[in-house]
Amino acid sequence: MLALLMLAAGPAWAAEPQELRLFNRPVVELRAPQGGLDPAERVTRAQRRFQTLDEAALAGEVQVRPVPQADPPAVLLTVGEQPVFTLQTSDLDPEEHAGLMAAAERARHRLIDAVQARRAQAEPALWWRGGAVVAGVLLLWGLGGWGLARLYGTCHDRGNAARLRRDGGRSAYLRLIGWRLGAAACWLLAAGGLWAGTLAALAAFPWTQPWSQQVAGFVQQLGGWAVAGMLGAIPGLLTVALVMVLARAVHEGLGLLFRQVQDGKLRLPLLHAETVGATRRLTAVIVWGLALAAAYPYLPGAGTDAFKGLSVLLGVMVTLGSSGVVTQLMSGLVVVYSRSLRKGDFVAVGSTEGVVSEVGALAVKLVTMRNEEVTLPHSLLTSQPIRNYSKLAGTQGTLLSTTVSVGYDTPWRQVHALLTEAAHATPGVRTEPAAFVHQRALNDFYVVYELFAHIDQPLERVAILSALHAAIQDAFNRHGVQIMSPHFLAQPEQPVLVPPAHWWRAPARPPQHEDIPR
Repeated sequence: MLALLMLAAGPAWAAEPQELRLFNRPVVELRAPQGGLDPAERVTRAQRRFQTLDEAALAGEVQVRPVPQADPPAVLLTVGEQPVFTLQTSDLDPEEHAGLMAAAERARHRLIDAVQARRAQAEPALWWRGGAVVAGVLLLWGLGGWGLARLYGTCHDRGNAARLRRDGGRSAYLRLIGWRLGAAACWLLAAGGLWAGTLAALAAFPWTQPWSQQVAGFVQQLGGWAVAGMLGAIPGLLTVALVMVLARAVHEGLGLLFRQVQDGKLRLPLLHAETVGATRRLTAVIVWGLALAAAYPYLPGAGTDAFKGLSVLLGVMVTLGSSGVVTQLMSGLVVVYSRSLRKGDFVAVGSTEGVVSEVGALAVKLVTMRNEEVTLPHSLLTSQPIRNYSKLAGTQGTLLSTTVSVGYDTPWRQVHALLTEAAHATPGVRTEPAAFVHQRALNDFYVVYELFAHIDQPLERVAILSALHAAIQDAFNRHGVQIMSPHFLAQPEQPVLVPPAHWWRAPARPPQHEDIPR
């Protein structure tokens, strides 16, 4: 018998509560079956009864009538004399602890609202009034959209014009911000107008009034949530602002200190003018990195799963994509703190020679004699020797040299004089310090002489060296001394010379201010 009772009660336990809505309005929630009908079927029957009510019944009174000898106790809600639905104690929410009559009275008021809405929907005047409201909303949308479109276009065009004019200083930047804020305000006004017009159109008809209330309630709830979130985030934002202010103060203080060192006004151990720029950048990264780490927990939403997922994604991206960058950065630290080169130095790396135009975080840029800009990654600089022609030059300029081979029959003192004379006659070669000559080798048939001279313009090294070679040939030819470079195989019958009278053979033409030597 107990098993049969449990099986009989099983459908009641398994029934899902169903909300009864009449004329698009919630009335009551039915939870239990009745007379062989489950809650869904009871809702369908009540809606069918409400739809079949005639005008006489709708004009009648909405009443709550007890059902005699009902088990469980129940009441019948009627419109006029027509029954609509039955409410029983098993339909009540057990957590509310409300009596049957209290629940029935609440349902009666909602049923009255549904009846009044249905009666109002049948009035022709309401349709005319609702149509006028909808037409007015559409007209306002059209006019407002046209005006906002023109205003947005003006703000957008003026903002682009202000962005392109970069010579206006802070005032131009403020104008750009103002026009951008104006464009954003146009979007906010459009969204507000769309929301208000939708609410007005939905509220104009009884059937759609509940939707208007739901939309308004949703927006109010969303606005309340946003306001509460902003108010709750104020302490954290103040903490973040304080951390950023302190970090900026430390950054500015260290920047002032490093500028004093760079200008030579202050001397500190382990800090040099060549490395202070890189040290300033490193300390800036460290200071702002610590500030971000300290402020991160106080950012709004820092503890949410979305923020954590974003942090993991950024970490994976940095890990996978920064191996080469980290290598270049570490190599750059070696280059900078070894002080092997600096901006303006004339250096040679492998087969590349040029003046350093920029020492960046990832690479060094050289300007070659051909006026080409060559970018050398720091990893290349740490793997090859760097020849710096300017580092030890000081105020004496950059050295260049060239070699000649002259036979033993020519006095070495004459060769020294000819080479220094050619250096003095070459434009671009400094007279102080004076050029000098070294004898590099005593070979079997000739002596190797190397001429050293100082120049001020490293970028003109190739042109000056070419002019120096020309001056050396002229000097040796003028004094009848044979140059035996690059190889000597046999002594010629006559010295291999070019007499001065033949220096300007056709098609060569001497300068107008220079006479042809005889």
